[in-house]
Amino acid sequence: MHVAIITAGGAGMFCGSCMHDNTWARALIKAGAEVTLIPTYTPIRVDEDNQSSQRVFFGGINIYLEHRWQFWQRLPRWTTRWLDNPWLLDLATRGAVSNDAKQLGELTLEMLAGDSGPQRQQVEELARFLADELKPDVICFSNALLAGALSRIKANFFGPVLCTLQGDDIFLDSLTDAYRARVSEQLSEKAQDFDGFLVHSDYYRDYMAARLGLPRERFRKIPLGIEVSDEGEFAESVGGDPAASRSANDDEFRVGYFARICPEKGLHVLIDAFRMLRQRLPNARLIAGGYLGKRDEAWFEKLRRDARDLGDSFEYIGSPPDHDSKVSFLKTLDVLSVPTVYREPKGLFALEAMANGIPVVLPSHGAFPEMLARSGGGVLVEPERPDELAASLEALLTNPTNRAHLAKKGRQGVREFFSAEVMARESLAVFEEYLDRPGARHEAAAEDVDTA
Repeated sequence: MHVAIITAGGAGMFCGSCMHDNTWARALIKAGAEVTLIPTYTPIRVDEDNQSSQRVFFGGINIYLEHRWQFWQRLPRWTTRWLDNPWLLDLATRGAVSNDAKQLGELTLEMLAGDSGPQRQQVEELARFLADELKPDVICFSNALLAGALSRIKANFFGPVLCTLQGDDIFLDSLTDAYRARVSEQLSEKAQDFDGFLVHSDYYRDYMAARLGLPRERFRKIPLGIEVSDEGEFAESVGGDPAASRSANDDEFRVGYFARICPEKGLHVLIDAFRMLRQRLPNARLIAGGYLGKRDEAWFEKLRRDARDLGDSFEYIGSPPDHDSKVSFLKTLDVLSVPTVYREPKGLFALEAMANGIPVVLPSHGAFPEMLARSGGGVLVEPERPDELAASLEALLTNPTNRAHLAKKGRQGVREFFSAEVMARESLAVFEEYLDRPGARHEAAAEDVDTA
């Protein structure tokens, strides 16, 4: 089976969706599938081996120029394609190219217009590549906002075209009032043409089905998955929890945050909770890591100024440059908390912590209740309640036996339910379901072509 995954580059940042798609592609390949991971807008940035192809479609520079100047839309593609070079796009993302939804309303509407919009040449280019050159069995879009190209693709490709939903609502909700309703209406209309949708939780299936006006029967759930290994097996101490053992030796409790540095992920809620926690546990430290984009620099600087009373008990270590550095950071923690203020559809950071024997404290909304019900590797608290978060952190930090129990359950739970292998196996079963449906669209269309 050949699967084409069309992913969206994160404009130079470590993007959870990019990282998911990259892990997904690698796992599918290990499971025996042929996979082509196709980046759009910009190259993807990941902290593991990059599985994506070098060719970028809908290059961000050309998209912007087509948006600004009509004459650029009329230029032959051979005169503009050089601007889609990955190294040039990487360079551009360090400068003025923005992925801030507040600034992208009009451009999003243009992209949803597909082959009737300013990007019609690039839509045609992607459609020809998929149908005439690549010829996969299944196509998966990594988000619904790429749906503008769907009708042109389906005019020549007769296999199932699916869409993985993993955070589209966050982008939509960030649009300005002038564009949010218009983009949502266009997206709902375009989404009707997908053959099916993939989600990672019942919560997100129900939410996006209602938001896009789609029946729940068109959704299939596949597990979120990460690469796991046997590295860092539990130490033979304090119930087998290396973090508990380290804290006992260091006489210091380490609370960690690892996610993108932005208001949506709730670092400000954690800092408020940590301030309360420090009153009860003076030897506690809060260490935050994660990507900080230009959009959120001013917000984070104010947050740091407001946290000066914490002194060196609060530290930001930046974004670990690679996977090994990230794992090394996680293993220094006693507990990880990312108290998102929005309803998280994925939560890769929680899986990564649990896979390394670090229990998590998360808000009881979004995908988290389902995740912890299966993994057993943490506790839930009321969202946006720093007092409850502080109390839960204290209860875990002062109870090494319970912390070790959660650490062991979480690590085993991730391996059993949320590994990349499980994700690949269940994904392939879903793809086979679509390919084997009696009277499926790709079979009927293929017969029409043969007859013609």
